[in-house]
Amino acid sequence: MTTRRTVRSGGLPLAVFEEGDPAGPTVILVHGYPDTHVVWDDVAADLGKDHHVVRYDVRGAGESGAPGSRAGYRLELLAADLFAVADAVSPDRAVHVVAHDWGSVQSWEAVTSPGAEQRIASYTTMSGPSLDHTGHWIRHRLRRPTPRHLRQLLRQGAHSWYITAFHLPFLAPAAWRLWLSRAWPRVLRDLEGVTPRPGHPQPTLKRDAVRGIELYRANMRPTLREPRERPTEVPVQLVTLARDHYVGEFLSEGLERWAPRLTRRTVDATHWSALLEQGPVVAGMVRDFVARADAGETQGPSDSEQLVVITGAGSGIGRATALAFAEQGATLALADLDLPSAERTAELCELVGGRARAYRLDVGDGAAVDAFAQQVAAQHGVPDVVVNNAGIGHSGTFLQTTEKEWQRVLDVNLWGVIHGCRAFGTLMTERGRGGHIVNLASAAAYLPAKALAAYATSKAAVLMLSECLGAELAPHRIRVSAICPGIVSTNITRTSTFSGTTSAEQAAKRERATRMYARRGFPPEKVAAEILRAVRTGKPVVPVTFEAKAARLLGRLSPGLLRRAARLDIG
Repeated sequence: MTTRRTVRSGGLPLAVFEEGDPAGPTVILVHGYPDTHVVWDDVAADLGKDHHVVRYDVRGAGESGAPGSRAGYRLELLAADLFAVADAVSPDRAVHVVAHDWGSVQSWEAVTSPGAEQRIASYTTMSGPSLDHTGHWIRHRLRRPTPRHLRQLLRQGAHSWYITAFHLPFLAPAAWRLWLSRAWPRVLRDLEGVTPRPGHPQPTLKRDAVRGIELYRANMRPTLREPRERPTEVPVQLVTLARDHYVGEFLSEGLERWAPRLTRRTVDATHWSALLEQGPVVAGMVRDFVARADAGETQGPSDSEQLVVITGAGSGIGRATALAFAEQGATLALADLDLPSAERTAELCELVGGRARAYRLDVGDGAAVDAFAQQVAAQHGVPDVVVNNAGIGHSGTFLQTTEKEWQRVLDVNLWGVIHGCRAFGTLMTERGRGGHIVNLASAAAYLPAKALAAYATSKAAVLMLSECLGAELAPHRIRVSAICPGIVSTNITRTSTFSGTTSAEQAAKRERATRMYARRGFPPEKVAAEILRAVRTGKPVVPVTFEAKAARLLGRLSPGLLRRAARLDIG
């Protein structure tokens, strides 16, 4: 049940709406422009199950009063409104503030006010930076105009074109009155991917939008021209909307300078779809952050502190990749059939700055992989990166390779990847925050060899699986990369099997292959570096080593030559 009250601030009446559990933590939701409190409906419904949820129409919007002049929209007055509402609805206990768009801009003013930590227990901000912080961000880039800084300034300028339009006399108010108010549902649908619903846009949109232009005119130029020093001790959760058409994610670079108790999160959403289509996702992030702030755990794991799952992590490329992520401060779930080897990798990861836990896992067992995924989610959360690395080597022509040998190679090299993609891809999709799946294929995926029938087939399937899965998961902001190494010096040669050989012959072939790979001298650490680069860039197919790159190029230029080379004896 929602109740309404009026709170006065600076002589203006503010319409305040309350719902949920009065005994729970108080969460104040502050809307942006050109919205009213209605934009929070989905978030409020979810949070209201266990929180005291408060929304209010900001000055000039909805059922609240409007200032009589532009000066009445200054940031310090908007901040005073927030404190007035907090004092009225929770006089004896600090409140948690959640804000979006211009609601975030004005809430930053409150959060960075001296002593704000006494009244505000935590702050979750979406798509609305502090104007002072932004002013310093612009100054820093103008003082050091590197190509990257210039690109950022140009991109944000393109995102913010409408701010210039809002400063033009008569044009912006006339546009809202004559056209934009009617076209707004179509803008939300076509640009934002939001299905219009009753109550949003609100009936007062035309009036509120015209009034709200004064927010920009009263604050943008004065604050950006002379930004103030505005640090805060309030715990801040920054929720970046990955497909925001107005606020670039790079605008928050260096925010830790102003908000040292900062947690970063990401939602795969546009500017308005985060609230209107993914309300429960946002509510879940707020619920978690509020709980940690009330428990005194003010610095939780940020998205920059990635959770990474790696299979086959006990040695070789798996271990090197784990160490590379650990050096970046990642939390790691390391799986291997050989548990002591995985535990040793976890110990090494701890030494270089990561946090790691080892698990025994047979990737060929689908039920075991599903259980492992659920265990990781329960103990650590849904991973940001999954590296399906576990694999085995096998040499033999098609006619030499037995059905049992085929089954073993496909169970590990192909089905192991399928199981990992299915189990963790499902979790990532349901979470709705994107992610990255890395599958270890091989140059053998596109370099045929008669002595690698089973192995090359398994790796070719992994490559195509990765391409297909990448297309399927792209709308969920989950990227998929296939890594295709050539000859890499790892212990895979010591565990490889060979068809049609005696035990003695098999041992001799293993020793010969090990010496050849050692002479090649390409270490697994270089493959790990390419994996981290793929996660940063999203590159879908990554050949590693000269021979892997040359074979991929040759396969495009002269596939017939590759087919003739495939007839050579290499086993």
